[in-house]
Amino acid sequence: MYRQGDVLIVPVTEGAVPSHVPDAPREPRDARGRLVLALGEVTGHAHAVPGRGELVREPGPYGPFLLHLPEGGRVVHEEHAAIALPKGWFRVIRQREYVPGSVRLVAD
Repeated sequence: MYRQGDVLIVPVTEGAVPSHVPDAPREPRDARGRLVLALGEVTGHAHAVPGRGELVREPGPYGPFLLHLPEGGRVVHEEHAAIALPKGWFRVIRQREYVPGSVRLVAD
């Protein structure tokens, strides 16, 4: 399990990847060619994967994402140390906070 700020990255075995994922649409890369796992609404900084990989958004209001890194990779952010990830599948979960009457993503 890995954490970078408000992003939790959990390894997923190949057998636990949902059957619809191979045919699911992939998230596009940003203008810098990165897979953005979470974008800071306040700072504009991003938790992102600059190398090879694919990102699939799961249904629901808060994601989560499924990240596939066929050769491993790194998660980078302007204010955090980079995290090296081995090859494989990962569930990317954004931290949420309770606000009376609802739940929202933590604002970065």
